[in-house]
Formats: sequence, structure tokens, C-alpha cells
Amino acid sequence: MSTVPVPSVAARRNPIGAHVPVAGRGLAGTGLAYAAKVGAETVQVFVANPRGWATPAGNPAQDEAFRAACAEQGIPAWVHAPYLINFGSDNPATRERSADSLRHSLHRGHAIGALGVVLHTGSAVGAGPDGGSRRAEAMAQVRADVRPLLDELDALGDDAPWLLLEPTAGQGSSLCSRLEQLAEYVAALDGHPKVGVCLDTCHAFAAGHDLAAPGGVTAALDALASAAGPGRLRLIHANDSEDVVGARRDRHANIGAGMIGAEPFRELFEHPETAGVPLLVETPDRKHGGDGTGHAMDIAVLRELRGRAAVPVKP
Repeated sequence: MSTVPVPSVAARRNPIGAHVPVAGRGLAGTGLAYAAKVGAETVQVFVANPRGWATPAGNPAQDEAFRAACAEQGIPAWVHAPYLINFGSDNPATRERSADSLRHSLHRGHAIGALGVVLHTGSAVGAGPDGGSRRAEAMAQVRADVRPLLDELDALGDDAPWLLLEPTAGQGSSLCSRLEQLAEYVAALDGHPKVGVCLDTCHAFAAGHDLAAPGGVTAALDALASAAGPGRLRLIHANDSEDVVGARRDRHANIGAGMIGAEPFRELFEHPETAGVPLLVETPDRKHGGDGTGHAMDIAVLRELRGRAAVPVKP
């Protein structure tokens, strides 16, 4: 009989992992092999082409193998929805495709046992009738299009994945880049109990939250909890930034090799809102050969910082 590995206390506190590839031998064959290679304690996957609208059916055997292996190894899994989704678009066809795509990611996430599905919060594409901002109209569209999908999520049962809102770097007419803007977004979805937040550290830095400044991480996490509500932070994309704070450019760097630096990530581990929240790296790997070496290095750095961090205690 195989022995189920027991995660370390540190890993239970904040599992650290990576977005893993699945092309080739699929979720279990490729994805979990890559996870083992880089030392990932948690994984994120795509279940569709991230830059397309196709909604492919899953492979039941792969789905079950992935789900079972994650459960046996104590590896939390997450899904990232396609990048094209934008409920703030002024194009009805884009909104319809966005709904189909997000529905697909939510149902596929449920099938593979994912804990949550990450959704970029989108932008108010197009101009208003007076040539001004479409923000108010775009937020109304978010409510009209996403709220019914949350009702469908309820129907999946208690093990349905969370819908995790990921604020963007602030490019264009972003609907939610500053963490304070999460309040309006969560309110538009009626504060649904399965709506959570995925914090991308590079995005937050690009949007103007100076995580590199003394106390900057604490201030950002306080702002997030105040806006979204305590306990809604469910996942962190741990990425350094190639650009300066407030640049509104989404260019990830390896941990400690960018403008944020490594030490702010230690401060991140120490905040009460991050207790139990997994971290995933989406950092560059190609410059290290594209074989996982870059991700393995970043996971090792974050583990070292986790080991030096004071254990947060939720109030």
C-alpha cells in the first residue's frame, strides 16, 4: 500500500508552486511530472488555449488521474481562464464568447478538482456615447454576464471551484487594477461567497502599489482585505517586475531579479491575510533554457523566504 505524503507545516501554511505545462501527455502525464521536477507544492494549469476561444472536452482518464494524484500528494490545483475573456467589451460577440469560455473553465476546473479558476478582471473597451469612459456600462455588463455563471457554480455543489478575480497591471481602460477597485467589482457580483481574489504581485506593483517600499506589501494587503473583504484572498501569483512601480506594464521577472526584489515576498508571508494562501510563480523560464530551471530556482527562493518569515496568525 502506498503512503500518502504528509505536507510539511510550512507547505500547509503557504504551498509554493508554478503554472505548469500540460501539452503532450496531458494534465497528469506532463503537468504533474513538471511539478515534481521543479519542486512544486501546488500547480496551476490551462484547460483551453489561453489565447483562443475553443472549449475542448476533457479526457476523463487524464482528469481522474490528475485529480487522484493531486489528492494523494496533497497538491492544490488551480485553473487560469483564457486571456481573451473580457466582460467589459463593447462587442456583444466577445461577451458571449467570454461567458462560454469562463463557463468551460469553471466546469473543467470542477472536473479536475481545482480549488479555483482565475479570471482577469478585464477592461472597458470602446468609448461611451459622449466619447467618454464606458466604465459604468462595463461594470453593469460584468454583473449581467458573470452573476448567472455564479448561480451555475452554486449548482455544482460545495466542491465547486472559487471564481478568483485577478486585478490587472492597469493597461488601457482597466476595470480593476488598483486593489481598492476590488470593492466595486465584488459588489457588482453581490459579494457572492465563491468570489475570491488572486493577487498578482507584478500587476499590483505595475498598478502603483509600491511593494518594494518599507511596509509596502502590508499596505497593499490591507487595501485588498478592506476592499474585497477578509478571507477572499485565495491565491497569489508571485512574480517580480521588470519595470518600475506604476509603469502599468505586465512584464514578469524572476524572484529577486526585478524591481520588487526578494525581501518583500518574506513580508508577504507574514501578513494575516496570506495565512494558508498558496503562491504560484509565472516567472520567465525560457532564459534559463525553458526546462523548468527558472521555476525551480524561484520556488527555492520563495521556500527560503517562507522559512525565514514569522508565522502569521489570523485575528
